[in-house]
Amino acid sequence: MISFKNLKISLFLMVFTSLLISCGGKLPGADARKYPADPALRVKKNLEDGKGFRVSDLAKNKGGVFEFASSNELWRASLDVIDFMPLNSVNYSGGIIITDWYTAESNQDESIKISIRFLTNEIRTDALDIKVFIKKCTNATLNCVVKESEESLSGEIKKEILTKAALYKAEDKTKKK
Repeated sequence: MISFKNLKISLFLMVFTSLLISCGGKLPGADARKYPADPALRVKKNLEDGKGFRVSDLAKNKGGVFEFASSNELWRASLDVIDFMPLNSVNYSGGIIITDWYTAESNQDESIKISIRFLTNEIRTDALDIKVFIKKCTNATLNCVVKESEESLSGEIKKEILTKAALYKAEDKTKKK
């Protein structure tokens, strides 16, 4: 008598085998007629198709550029400037920092939220896109209005970030020497 466990295993094997057979057993790119039999010619064809690499190419290219948050001056400076605010979303690879709403103790009816987008890693005035949003509430957060702040506040934040980033870059250069 066949047990239930053996029945399940044999049923699984039958379904798995039928799926393999129905695929036709062909692997993509596995047609030997399309590739030369000589290994040197195969290597040459793969290199022409962009499917391989040469050791001499590695010496020329020197690999990619990997910058991490701790070595990026703009990133570090941005986090230092807004360190008093709670962070909502921070994505280094996406190049964006979004704070949560921040309310100062002195003014409970007004909150501020900052969004910093990195357009480049270079320390330039056009490297950052900073948006500041102000939420003004009346009647204990029942009626709130959110507006983007005027350019002066985002300009001040940008200036502070760029100044700190330039200082960090100068410090890093002196450390490397």
